[in-house]
Amino acid sequence: MTTVTLTTPLAPARRLGPGAGLRHTFTLAWRSLVQIKHNPMELLDLSIQPIMFVLLFTYVFGGAIAGSPGEYLTFALPGIIVQNALFATMTTGFGLNNDLTKGVFDRLRSLPIARWSPLAGRIIADTVKQAWSVALLIGVGMLLGFRLGQGPLGLVGAFALLLAFSLAASWISVLVGVLVSEPDKVQIFGFMVIFPLTFTSNAFVPTETMPGWLQSWVEVNPVTILADAIRGLLVSGPVAGPLVRSLIWAVGIAVVFAPLAVRALRRRV
Repeated sequence: MTTVTLTTPLAPARRLGPGAGLRHTFTLAWRSLVQIKHNPMELLDLSIQPIMFVLLFTYVFGGAIAGSPGEYLTFALPGIIVQNALFATMTTGFGLNNDLTKGVFDRLRSLPIARWSPLAGRIIADTVKQAWSVALLIGVGMLLGFRLGQGPLGLVGAFALLLAFSLAASWISVLVGVLVSEPDKVQIFGFMVIFPLTFTSNAFVPTETMPGWLQSWVEVNPVTILADAIRGLLVSGPVAGPLVRSLIWAVGIAVVFAPLAVRALRRRV
């Protein structure tokens, strides 16, 4: 007796349109946000650490640097917001590396969804977390006496600039998250790079108080440029120049690191 096996040819994969890809992206972004409910420590990292920085810098260094905590808060809060935003970009690489090492990213890409939606969903979710941190810092600052000098329009502009710059800087985090073998190494990279950048800027102290040889670097430091732009939008001071230069830095970072990150991700998966 002969057994005949009938095989049905596999249907070609259906090409997904941009609308479907966007739906998948927002679904996966929501997945990343819902995970906070099961990992409340992540929300604490986004909330407690920024508040601690504001309180410590204001009440420990404020009197020595600016004469009073209130005066120092007006100067330093924009810089603290910038530092926190840059550190928060590392969560993108940390989460991506965690998904890669645990096989979650491979399982997501095996689903009939847009190939770019897992990465895009994570970046969007982390951008929402960024917005939460910025709003929290401004809210705490206002409780401590910080006042907006440019009104609601300046606040919206500061939000938009911070999120745009953070979105560009996230590509650095993505590249690091793909290249390293463990999630903790993403955080190590953040401390090795972001800490020196922020503390050799005018985020916390005026440039003129630093040694002359250091001032040359501080003036071209992208953190200084971004802090000046946020300070101008929230409090007072020049806006157009620092704003344009910050956007140029953001575009430059994205143009360089986005292709490198995507290429590294394709090689790994």
